[in-house]
Amino acid sequence: MSISEKKCGFMHDGREIKVFTLGNKRGLAADISNFGGIVTRLLAPDKSGAPADIVLGYSDVTHYITESPYFGCLVGRYGNRIGGGTFELNGETFNLALNENGVRHLHGGTRGFDKVVWDAEPIKKENEVVLRLRYVSPDGEEGYPGTLSVEVDYRLTEKNELAIDYTATTDKDTVVNLTHHSYFNLAGDGAGDILDHIVQINAAHYTPVDPNLIPNGEIAPVSGTPLDFSTARRIGEQAGKDFEQLKIVGGGIDHNYVLDKKDNELLLAAKVREPSSGRLMEVYTTEPGMQFYTGNMLDGTLKGKTGAIYKKHSGFCMETQHFPDSPNKPEFPSTVLRPGDTYRHSTVYRFGAAQ
Repeated sequence: MSISEKKCGFMHDGREIKVFTLGNKRGLAADISNFGGIVTRLLAPDKSGAPADIVLGYSDVTHYITESPYFGCLVGRYGNRIGGGTFELNGETFNLALNENGVRHLHGGTRGFDKVVWDAEPIKKENEVVLRLRYVSPDGEEGYPGTLSVEVDYRLTEKNELAIDYTATTDKDTVVNLTHHSYFNLAGDGAGDILDHIVQINAAHYTPVDPNLIPNGEIAPVSGTPLDFSTARRIGEQAGKDFEQLKIVGGGIDHNYVLDKKDNELLLAAKVREPSSGRLMEVYTTEPGMQFYTGNMLDGTLKGKTGAIYKKHSGFCMETQHFPDSPNKPEFPSTVLRPGDTYRHSTVYRFGAAQ
């Protein structure tokens, strides 16, 4: 197991940007920046043992500052969308940035956790290496109440896992929903689209969205819809079907799945297989939901680290989370964090390969 660091530049306020490389002897390696907690590279071996970078992103960290659709980052304070950029807590209304098309709040706002420099501590253990990231979000940042103290451990293990453990505490009642936003392509970054990937999601229900991409409050069955991945299916087989929910989100999938599990249990949420490389990915989480996104909004305007142009469906995301707009949906699992309590969330991405 190994962990090292290199300096990559400075923010305008003088804070230093670094990238840490975590690796094991089985060929799994991750580059993670203290800016935004961004996974800038993730090497995983294929069925013949050949490694490839399987996450989308940039070679220059500065591009993540100016033109990234959340490639590889930590997301907070609230991952996903909050309708109208507003919520009520304890009888008080809180107004947030309308940073997605001027009508809704997305991924923590204009300067969410993906745009801050985290304090970083590398830790080497016997069977894993850890990058511990810390950030204190002041009371009122991006409109959220309470000073939120956050700690995130990226752990790369001998089992070919990239695990992410989140904890947070607050000094006032607030809402919290942290997640990770890597765009994966198991054939390799720049290797084309992800439509031939085969996906299985352990969820019999999802949360349909209205035309503003906000959940309408319904918990609907996936059965009989293109959102049904309860058995293994090719992404392209499902994402191209004629279905109103797919049209609303830009011609593909961008939906929260209600996982078949009890909250706080670390259980299997999804499996993904890429046939040509044989690469496999399993996602385990303690969270009640997972946003499955098929890169519908990648429009060919961004050039990645290999020089490839990122077009529609160049990557997919599996963002483990609480449900979108939960602060406005009392019927959804609560995202309220109170003083004296600790927010905890763990997600594991496990990699392998098969013939």
